[in-house]
Amino acid sequence: MNAKPTPKRILVVEDDAHIAEGLALNLTLQGYAVRGTADGVSALRIWKEWRPDLIVLDVMLPGIDGLSVLQSIRLEDARLPVLILSARGGSEDKVKGFSYGVDDYIAKPFDLDEFLMRVERLLTRSAWQTENGAAAAAPPLTGIYRFGPNQIDFSTATARCRAGVVTLTDQEVRLLRLFISNRGKPLSRQALLAIGWGYGGGTETRTVDNFMVRLRRYFEIDPKQPKYFRSMRAVGYLFDHE
Repeated sequence: MNAKPTPKRILVVEDDAHIAEGLALNLTLQGYAVRGTADGVSALRIWKEWRPDLIVLDVMLPGIDGLSVLQSIRLEDARLPVLILSARGGSEDKVKGFSYGVDDYIAKPFDLDEFLMRVERLLTRSAWQTENGAAAAAPPLTGIYRFGPNQIDFSTATARCRAGVVTLTDQEVRLLRLFISNRGKPLSRQALLAIGWGYGGGTETRTVDNFMVRLRRYFEIDPKQPKYFRSMRAVGYLFDHE
């Protein structure tokens, strides 16, 4: 007797209770296992614990916005299908979402049958990529990255730098990936906390500054006059190099 296939897991991140309930009901009727949440902080927690096969993601969320949730996920997983479902359906919003690594984007109000079709298509494509070993677009940084006299090996989580050979922590690797993927773009402390740590808005912490001290100690010739990891007054930090 053949075992019943395990249903695909879908995480619905939506703060409108009526929409969330309707999505959960219809996805469940299609045979999917569904979990829901209404904020970005818990979305990242559930993603890490439950490991869904697909995420349906609203943009305007309390705590951490949907695009920050997306960027945080893409630091670790380029394959997971993410479908944005948002009232912000302008071309600029869609371009921004796709630039951050979303797989599909549907503007509200939406047609339910079209939504279910796109969910099925994303899951089918993801299964095919997994079975055939297809490379995902814009994968997380792996291998060796060099800047100045420094060298980061993401495959071993080590760095060769002015401090010698350093074994990097998981959070240091995550933060370096975030800076490198946004090279030349200023990142606010709020964005760094949201994307890098999953902290919601209004969090008061010196975490970012403490990590910046460590990165400068590793990679800067003169940590007090940084060349690569620079402070931007009233903005945050910027990573860049020639």
